[in-house]
Amino acid sequence: MRKKTAVVALGGNAITKIDEEDTISRQFANTRESLRGIVELIRDGYNLAVTHGNGPQVGNAILRVELARGKAPILPLGVCVADTEGGMGYMIEQSLQNRLRKEGIRRDVVTIVTQVIVDRNDPSIKQPTKFVGQFYTRQEAKKHAKAKGWVVKEDRPKAWRRVVSSPIPLEIVEKKTIKNLVEKGVIVIAAGGGGVPVYEERNGSLEGVDAVIDKDRASAVLARDIGAELLLILTEVEKVATNFGTLLQIDLDKMTVEEAKKYQKEHHFPPGSMGPKIEAAIQFLESGGKEVIITSIPKAYDAVKKKTAGTRITLK
Repeated sequence: MRKKTAVVALGGNAITKIDEEDTISRQFANTRESLRGIVELIRDGYNLAVTHGNGPQVGNAILRVELARGKAPILPLGVCVADTEGGMGYMIEQSLQNRLRKEGIRRDVVTIVTQVIVDRNDPSIKQPTKFVGQFYTRQEAKKHAKAKGWVVKEDRPKAWRRVVSSPIPLEIVEKKTIKNLVEKGVIVIAAGGGGVPVYEERNGSLEGVDAVIDKDRASAVLARDIGAELLLILTEVEKVATNFGTLLQIDLDKMTVEEAKKYQKEHHFPPGSMGPKIEAAIQFLESGGKEVIITSIPKAYDAVKKKTAGTRITLK
């Protein structure tokens, strides 16, 4: 009997938390904490691919490049994405290996630095929208923008961040390899930070793009490309809500694609937070996926197995 296949998408803020000093030891601790629900799914026999965000981490990588300007070679954004994909993949891989060994679960874990095909003429390449890096006051952000040529926007009240280009992902380059490994029971960490954006030349060769891809959109493409039934998106809230953060907030236990599109048109899902997750859910379900669950890391297992948490999204 074929085991169920799921793609689990971890948010970058699960590993680097806003209210903590960003050190490697803390990143490791947060990574270990984020794996609880994943381990339970592995114990239940799921075949898994794990993705992760890298917004805080790639932003810090870019900052290091800026600080080292004139002293070390400049690294383009695409290489910074690949660097964080490898480094964060290493942390997740090692933490998961140690946890599985402790639990007596014999499953291999591997990280694949993943390339993701985008359209070289995607209009979003010239219109930066994706938040990366640290939070700044308005004054600090404007100072960085003037000194370093950044584009900055307000991410949340009184908290500003840099924004960079974020084209729509179309296809996972390494999809066959990832699918083969996952079907053999290997837990694959892939498409980290949305993967490294590349485009195809007419002769089929690949070229990098200085941009970042939204992790949730890339996770939906990965889930489609490896034939997963479930896309599990782990974020900061237990459930998706309409009128979030207001007295009229309503938490949603479930919704259909049609309902999700309706709420989206009514602007319930902001583009900088829940919007891309809902778009990813719709994309995955309309391309053949069976179910999407959006919930918090502590509620991941309960949402999937006990169905007592999270928001479930289905085609109908």
